[in-house]
Amino acid sequence: MSKGKLAKFAEMATFPHVVEVPFPQPETEIALRGRWNKDFFKADRPIVLELGCGKGEYTVALARMFPDKNYIGVDIKGSRMWKGASEVAQEGLTNAGFLRTRIEFIDRFFAPDEVSEIWLTFSDPQMKKPTKRLTSTYFLARYRHFLTDGGMIHVKTDSNFLFTYTRLVVEKNALPTTVCLTDINASTTDNTLSRMLAIRTYYESQWLQRGINIKYIGFQLPAAGCLTEPEQEIPFDEYRSYNREIRHTSTQSR
Repeated sequence: MSKGKLAKFAEMATFPHVVEVPFPQPETEIALRGRWNKDFFKADRPIVLELGCGKGEYTVALARMFPDKNYIGVDIKGSRMWKGASEVAQEGLTNAGFLRTRIEFIDRFFAPDEVSEIWLTFSDPQMKKPTKRLTSTYFLARYRHFLTDGGMIHVKTDSNFLFTYTRLVVEKNALPTTVCLTDINASTTDNTLSRMLAIRTYYESQWLQRGINIKYIGFQLPAAGCLTEPEQEIPFDEYRSYNREIRHTSTQSR
């Protein structure tokens, strides 16, 4: 591990707005579960999660934009999260925090009805691993453990594969959809959602420079009802992740 990463991890450990639980065990008792507003934020406001927050750019930007909500960025990569955590410390934001853990453990950290919204920003589409997709019924079932009934899930992505898959999941399960955009930059609507979608991360800028449209779908997740996976085959994305060459086969992983 580089000295730079070690320094970031050391500083992260001093931040009161960062909780690090990289590998919780099934029997692990999470003290903040059900007490995030009372013990962590010390303010009773709706809680919004950004899962797979990376550098935390969206978490921080949303916290600045909406001081009446509490935002938590979740990721396992502490060295990336350090950037957003540092900005929160420098600006003294009281409605933003970070949780370092694996997203597959997320339902151990929050109590029923404790979270009102979830943002999934540029998640790995996991084209070969359906159960690892953050909009799969596998994860939606987990979100139900702590999301309010009908809570919003926002999906912003460069991936046509993930966008199409998510849309099919939503349609298959008749989940109420609020907005579905194949190109957020083609919309001229000026409202709260458009201002949220206008937040641009570093990696999003790279996708746009490569001529890739940014997609968005927002839907509600009811607390009850059977969840079923779609059966349609979806073409793989024809490019690889950031800073890699465009590929010409649909059989490679992203």
